[in-house]
Amino acid sequence: MITCFIRYEIDPSKKDAFIEYARNWGQAIPRNGADLIGYFAPHEGSATTAYGVYNIESLAAYEAYRARLAADPIGKENYDFAKRERFILREDRIFLRNASLPHAKLVMP
Repeated sequence: MITCFIRYEIDPSKKDAFIEYARNWGQAIPRNGADLIGYFAPHEGSATTAYGVYNIESLAAYEAYRARLAADPIGKENYDFAKRERFILREDRIFLRNASLPHAKLVMP
């Protein structure tokens, strides 16, 4: 299993557009084969940094997933929405493996 971290630089005056974009991916990503952890919009601190995070089985599975996502009606519209509204200024993607597993159980005092 690998985790994709997408770092977005967004236009701070268009944060609501990014939130709509994120909610759309909340529908399209899981139904096209990735385990969505979530999209995260600015709240405190930087007004321009946002993230999308999801798990996928492998890079080969990622390639097939991307093709399905590009053909998905919500996916296609979301790509067009981002291009049209220009709220994403920059996007970087990195794939990482979780090296800290297994985690201890959370103990509440």
